[in-house]
Amino acid sequence: MSLAERKRQLVADELTEAALQLLALKGFDAVTVDEIVGAAGVSKRTFFRYFASKEDVVVQFLADMGTGMCAELAARPAGERPSEALRHAVWVPLGECADHSERALRVVRLILGTPALLARFLERQAQWRDDLAAELARREGRDAAAEMYPRLAAGMALNAFDTVLHRWSGSEGKEDPAGLTDQAFTVIAPALDAGVLRG
Repeated sequence: MSLAERKRQLVADELTEAALQLLALKGFDAVTVDEIVGAAGVSKRTFFRYFASKEDVVVQFLADMGTGMCAELAARPAGERPSEALRHAVWVPLGECADHSERALRVVRLILGTPALLARFLERQAQWRDDLAAELARREGRDAAAEMYPRLAAGMALNAFDTVLHRWSGSEGKEDPAGLTDQAFTVIAPALDAGVLRG
């Protein structure tokens, strides 16, 4: 990264952090762009150089979650069981939540409790499913367009992710996301690994 790119990334990160904190604290509808730029110490013009709206801040946060999952799946050892590879991939954003539990809990509850943001979250998950399915097909030597397995397996992994996220946020962060993830994948691992979805 060049110095200019690093500076841009730093500004984007500061804006994202300020926006997510305010949105989670006050609620999506109660926060203005003026408040976000005030908290971040930048101009309104700078904000709109990075984001089209306050909703876009959350959408970018979600996009980063999906990129992390796909990158982790691609990095898993060749020959690893699909259930293990997918569990590790799904754990990337859940682990981030666990590492920053107070902030992450507020952001997750904001997304799940704001209809416009929840709609974007579900829209993003559809893209993640396609990306994970393509990567899984590549790993397993399957045809993502012709076979049902990659898409169904990616869908199951994301259902596990979604279930864990809801359980964790519903418990006010008291339940352990790692334990919940293990429980979820214990349920779906036999279908992921036994080849019952082949075809």
